[in-house]
Amino acid sequence: MKRRIIVFGFITGLLIFSCFMVINTPPVFAQQQDQPRLQDRWGPSSTSELYYINIPIEKVYTHNLGYIIVYRKAGHDLGRAYVPYKWFNADSRKADLVLLGDGAMWPSMSVFYKEGAFYGVRLYVARRQSHSSWGFLSSMPNLTSNFEAETLELNF
Repeated sequence: MKRRIIVFGFITGLLIFSCFMVINTPPVFAQQQDQPRLQDRWGPSSTSELYYINIPIEKVYTHNLGYIIVYRKAGHDLGRAYVPYKWFNADSRKADLVLLGDGAMWPSMSVFYKEGAFYGVRLYVARRQSHSSWGFLSSMPNLTSNFEAETLELNF
């Protein structure tokens, strides 16, 4: 008797759940009419002119003209990139700074290109400057010419 009650309760629950799912599922033909076809979705109208490269950052140094980014190249080599503070202005908008919170996230930079030419850079850096990815220059070398460039040249 007890077993019949359990089986009856299970079947009843399954039927109620099935009815609920059927009632709340929109018809398939309605979804297909509103959605573009798969071959249209990836056509030229929905592709972006921008592409980006995400690069891990080893160290970020502050300078009175901008940030000096030390990044990992292919193999064990390191490269340097110079991001002037003027790129962060609303007029040029060539650079964005995203401050990461505490956690396991490691700094990186995304370099954006449009039609093969440099378009902008987004720096993802630790919010706290006590993080090991931040570095400080003991003396300010004359790097004015490095910060005057209008593009970001990266060597891999």
